[in-house]
Amino acid sequence: MSQLPFPIAEEPDAFSHEKGRLLFAGQTEFVKGVVAMSGLPDADRMEVCFAGRSNVGKSTLINALTGHKALARASNTPGRTQEINFFTAGEGHYLVDLPGYGYANAPLPIVEKWQRLLKQYLSGRQTLRRAFVLIDARHGVKKVDHEIMSLLDSSAVTFQCVLTKVDKVKLVDREKVLDQVRGELSKHPAAFPEVVMTSSEKGDGIETLRAIIATLV
Repeated sequence: MSQLPFPIAEEPDAFSHEKGRLLFAGQTEFVKGVVAMSGLPDADRMEVCFAGRSNVGKSTLINALTGHKALARASNTPGRTQEINFFTAGEGHYLVDLPGYGYANAPLPIVEKWQRLLKQYLSGRQTLRRAFVLIDARHGVKKVDHEIMSLLDSSAVTFQCVLTKVDKVKLVDREKVLDQVRGELSKHPAAFPEVVMTSSEKGDGIETLRAIIATLV
């Protein structure tokens, strides 16, 4: 039997698990929110960034990864994260929270400004090792998700799909969602060929994602 495209990421082996544990057991701090390229911190450590539609659970996922409930601000208000927010992880990583997209209520000039900043960041940050594109497991990939995926394609930035809120989807419905997600990811050459299933509330997939981040080179 041939392997499915974009299989679910397996649980980490003991070595990777420990690297992930150690990375996120260290100090994690908010560095700054950036509204222009001139404000970016020095590119002196490895970076991973998190992108996703508004309310997909980016801030909640970052909080779950770091074990700090209020590190990244979570809000039910679309478009609250209007900056590129940098956090340290250990001594050698940045976690980068990108502005949520698909914010229908934000004024058009603000949306355009965010989009310009996003494009500049993604295409010009040499220390960016991977983008994690978060997809709500209840809804699958939407049209607006393709915009960020296409931007990552054109910027030659490898991105990995992270399904959030999997605890909200019945087991019998997960395969249907996965089939849809796999089909949509196959359209994007920059997509990394594994999907991570997470629930920030239940802790599912958090250790796997920690290990992935900690073992990037």
